[in-house]
Amino acid sequence: MSLPLIQPLDPPPDVAETLRRFADWPNVVLFDSASRRPELGRFSFLAAEPFEFEELASVPFGVDPFARLRVWSQRFSSETVPNLPPFQGGIAGLLSYELGGAWERLTRPAINEFELPWLAVGLYDWVIAWDHELGRAWVISHGFPAEGTARERRALERMQSVIARLNVGHVANVPGSFKHVEKVPHPFTRSPFDVGGSNFSRDEYLLAVERVIEYIRAGDIFQTNLSQRLLFPVREDALDLYLRLRQLNPAPFAGYFAHDDWTIASASPERFVSVQNDVVETRPIKGTRRRRHRPEADLFTEDELRESEKDQAENVMIVDLLRNDLSKVCSPGSVRVPSLCAVETYETVQHLVSVVRGTLGRDSAGHQLNAWDLLAALFPGGSITGAPKVRAMQIIAELEPTVRGPYCGSLFYVGFDGSADSSILIRTFTIRRGWIQCCVGGGIVAQSDPAAEYEETLHKAAGMLQALTPNPQPSTSAP
Repeated sequence: MSLPLIQPLDPPPDVAETLRRFADWPNVVLFDSASRRPELGRFSFLAAEPFEFEELASVPFGVDPFARLRVWSQRFSSETVPNLPPFQGGIAGLLSYELGGAWERLTRPAINEFELPWLAVGLYDWVIAWDHELGRAWVISHGFPAEGTARERRALERMQSVIARLNVGHVANVPGSFKHVEKVPHPFTRSPFDVGGSNFSRDEYLLAVERVIEYIRAGDIFQTNLSQRLLFPVREDALDLYLRLRQLNPAPFAGYFAHDDWTIASASPERFVSVQNDVVETRPIKGTRRRRHRPEADLFTEDELRESEKDQAENVMIVDLLRNDLSKVCSPGSVRVPSLCAVETYETVQHLVSVVRGTLGRDSAGHQLNAWDLLAALFPGGSITGAPKVRAMQIIAELEPTVRGPYCGSLFYVGFDGSADSSILIRTFTIRRGWIQCCVGGGIVAQSDPAAEYEETLHKAAGMLQALTPNPQPSTSAP
């Protein structure tokens, strides 16, 4: 028997329906190209019931959080099967923003009501993979951690159980994990919205922006990303919330991850970093405008964003930061910028997006560097910290009242073949303890206007808030 086992699914199942069918399986994870773009939205992947799981509540400075994951990658490896989607099983899960404290000495805000882990990842021996461009899908089953004929049996059994779940005639709604959870108290009730709360009032956010500008003028930093966290009570199951979110705000790096009593539901437009055949790519987003009601006005918004000196400056500074981060792990002379400050249009906003690429190099002993070395060198992403990166993170910890948790962290995978891809968790709901968190922020530079920066956070939140309404009004964005 040739491993991994591969079973085409004809016709390919609907991604949303497939997630619903597997939502009660442990540690279900979906990498969802809900927005189909030729260069980005080609593949989607779903896996569940990993045979190993690693969860770290926190990590001391100087300790490698990927130590066990590196061992997994060495022990369980497999060549990529040609002509199939790139993720064919492997390690997948969550890296929270605070994981950056493993590589840099950082203070953290004292308030952490939700206590999300810094790292939560599983080792998945099967995956359902979609190629949306070809209109095809497959189940891929490796049979790990067994060996020999036992591995063959396990691969077959796992595949059969997956196909059986796909073929059942009806799957009842998964019982809500969060509907009847007693809500933890939280100290923040200020909000620009009718419900929920924020960890900043409007005036407090404006003062925090002014403080960042003071740091810039003092020479501490060039820019810092500053965010506010919005809170809303849970009124439905996290799965239903995500399925509505992906419909209203389709994004090329959307994702869903459910572990124990918490869930991540993301409509992220931003790639953190990927590596395929040693070619590395990161796609920082800096610069945002809310879309207009009329197509001609929307074109004006695009021109305004493209010509904005402030947004161009933000984007270029982060590109320089990422070029520096990539130079730590890429071959000399290989880092390049094939696209700088291009406008990309999404359901409710337009963004300035750049592309930075390089080729993974070798360490001082001549060993080939890998996805874990890459993640360690770049995490967390520069587009959601600032420049210089470490000082920006220190200022974020000083000014933001609460920990970020998954927000600005990453939902990622590293395949059995060593390839990897990851999102930056913006446009993301985190659900736990009866509350929904939704953080929104923006890059602050010397030219920033505090009131405009505050309004930008609300523009970014608009599409997310629409998804919180069970029967939302039709989108007012341009077609």
